Amino acid sequence: MNFYLYKLYKMSVGDKLVFDMATENEQIPSVFVRKDWITLNDNNNGVYSSSNAVIETSSISNSNKYASYRESYLSIPLLLTLTPSTSTGGATAFAPNTAATSADYALGLKNSFLHIIHSMQIEMNGTSVSQITPFQSLWSCFKLMTSLSWNDVSTVGASIGFYPDTSTSFAFNGSASVNGQGVCNNINAGAYSVVSGALNSYNAYNEGFVRRQQYINYDPDALTAPSQTAFSSLLTAASCNTAYKSYISKKFNGTASTTAGVFQISVMANIMLRHLHSFWDKLPLIKGSYFRITLNLNNTSTTFTAAGSAGNLSAQSVSSAVGGVNPLMIASAASSNGNAALVADTYIASVSVGATCLNTTQAGFTNVAKGTLGTQITLVLPLYSFAPVFEAAYLANPVKTVIYDDIYQYTNSGVAANASYNFLISNGISNLKSCLVLPFHSSASGVNGSIIGFQSAFDSAGGTTSPLCLQTNFNVVVAGSNAIYNNEKYSYSFFMNQLAGCNSINENLTDGISSSLINQLDFETLYNYYYVDISRCLPVEKSVPKSISITGQNLSAVSVDLYCFVCFTQEIQVDCLTGARVA
Repeated sequence: MNFYLYKLYKMSVGDKLVFDMATENEQIPSVFVRKDWITLNDNNNGVYSSSNAVIETSSISNSNKYASYRESYLSIPLLLTLTPSTSTGGATAFAPNTAATSADYALGLKNSFLHIIHSMQIEMNGTSVSQITPFQSLWSCFKLMTSLSWNDVSTVGASIGFYPDTSTSFAFNGSASVNGQGVCNNINAGAYSVVSGALNSYNAYNEGFVRRQQYINYDPDALTAPSQTAFSSLLTAASCNTAYKSYISKKFNGTASTTAGVFQISVMANIMLRHLHSFWDKLPLIKGSYFRITLNLNNTSTTFTAAGSAGNLSAQSVSSAVGGVNPLMIASAASSNGNAALVADTYIASVSVGATCLNTTQAGFTNVAKGTLGTQITLVLPLYSFAPVFEAAYLANPVKTVIYDDIYQYTNSGVAANASYNFLISNGISNLKSCLVLPFHSSASGVNGSIIGFQSAFDSAGGTTSPLCLQTNFNVVVAGSNAIYNNEKYSYSFFMNQLAGCNSINENLTDGISSSLINQLDFETLYNYYYVDISRCLPVEKSVPKSISITGQNLSAVSVDLYCFVCFTQEIQVDCLTGARVA
């Protein structure tokens, strides 16, 4: 098509659109006559000390309405607590309720509320439809990073606690520093990058961390601007409680060597079911089904030491009942950062599901309060009532086939610096779809003290991988055959050939219509996602179980652990009228 005809073609498309808009009938038939949002409480009655929760849908099984689980979400009350490690505090009092020593930007969460959930099991009418997979949030965050667009982040990010970490803002500290120890991506004071001398820090602060703090740290006592009126003149703490708006719910100044200071944030975290598991995304409108959802939770505490105002933050210890991702991030103590005014002492920072602080040491402190935004996990979902004619059309074939993704996880620990590897992931999985490998600095490397990267509260790992964990000669071997024709040796080729476009709209083949939040620089620095599509085969071969292994060489200068996820498809048939599982 020559240029002249192309211009005419473009003009004709525009003319047709103008004509269609001028003649279209705006009236849309009502498919549903009613939509009701309902809330189901979990079975725990606000007690989450065992780090698990169970939600059942028996109360709506006989409602005679159609449930839309794709739109459903979990509302999870969280309590973030920062205190000294002893009830008497240190020689200088922790005073978060004083402007000069404010802790409003001291704590935050990693790149999604998804990290609150370590693993999940789904049972439908008493039969399991998904296996319990540890570290599920690592896979789920990868899916968000590769499927959402920046417009999605802008519109839904605050609702789901999601904003990507800046990939080029991390620092590495071999010992205690103002940012912490090990890999740190917790600088939250906005500034231009320093490009003089020997520094090459790309970005000077982690914008994603700051944005996520702003989602949850509304402070009624803070001033709207320097020397201006406080926010409480517009919205009080009591109103935040009523509206269930996340906010700083407790600030208590300690007394030196007598009473510990307390800082707490009450958070209402929302997690879409479809982001937790593909099953919920693929499930059609259905009534009569009984679901039982079991959640294992990342209630986590971090102990660290501060050397005083704008002083070093030292090595940490992390306590987690399930050993999953630490959802918490502790801000840098560098000048103007969130912990710049933190006085010298040893501290505990914890994140707890529910209204009660679950760290037993902190819970015993006199001034540690309960959260103010509810006490229980709830499932919020819409129930639809069809217009009769549309219900008849929907039920013309009531048995629907549900094809969804499930995942299998395996960890390969202690891959030495520059070492080659060949690991068997599984002896046999059918209906294979993809393989994802995420490298993290191992606990044996000593980079983050004695913990793995994603348990560090100074690091963004979990929402990201550990930085600069590049691999070479990488391949996935399926039933003895390489999934990649030639081993991927170079970072640019792996990104362009394997990662770019995965989970994206049209695989990003259509310019102007694209998604994904990861570019090549991100991949080469902090988002070392090694993803390979392994679904290509003849249809007759899909149902045959196949072995899976990975090969490669670790180019990182320190040892890493490789967290591997194999995605495969499952299929069930359900009767949308009765909710019964047919097959």
